[in-house]
Amino acid sequence: MAINVALTEILACPICKGKLKYDQAGQRLICLADALAYPVRNNIPVLIADEAAQLSSDEVKKWRS
Repeated sequence: MAINVALTEILACPICKGKLKYDQAGQRLICLADALAYPVRNNIPVLIADEAAQLSSDEVKKWRS
């Protein structure tokens, strides 16, 4: 089960306050501005900066296209 799409519309990156994109396959929320991926555990977004994974430049390019 995925998180609610309406929820992803109101969530923001805790660092830059920018929009997040939902990666359903990876169960994570992507911030392109900071190149970070926040995990989604048990359908709950974990928007804690220390929990975020750094995205590679290739991943950022993929999400921007």
